[in-house]
Amino acid sequence: MRRSLVRLDPADVSFTAIRAQGAGGQNVNKVSNAVHLRFDVAASSLPDAVKARLLAQADQRISEGGVIVIKAQSHRSLELNKTEALARLQALVDAAAHVPKVRKATRPTLASQQRRLAGKASRSQIKQGRGRVGGLD
Repeated sequence: MRRSLVRLDPADVSFTAIRAQGAGGQNVNKVSNAVHLRFDVAASSLPDAVKARLLAQADQRISEGGVIVIKAQSHRSLELNKTEALARLQALVDAAAHVPKVRKATRPTLASQQRRLAGKASRSQIKQGRGRVGGLD
């Protein structure tokens, strides 16, 4: 299992218990087991670089005000839904904490250029051979 690059402060996260949607019979209509997790990116204790990359992501869970809202309702218990929501938030933060490697532009080697040109020449010869055979006078 991968270790998290950045740890979340539990004080930055707020939970709201809501009623879950979908099937579940009478229990769904009575018990608030689903969870809305709210995480304000700007007010959090994350490093500034991670905050910037997190807010730059095109994710529908991030509002215009910079608040991440995650809804978890797959489990029947409130605690399991809280744990799942925190895991999804941690995965989102970990993805933002990973700095992509900068690509350095390189030039093709002389040998690879010559191989490419030789391939083009041989292909040209094959196609030249498909032309009309000698002219009739």
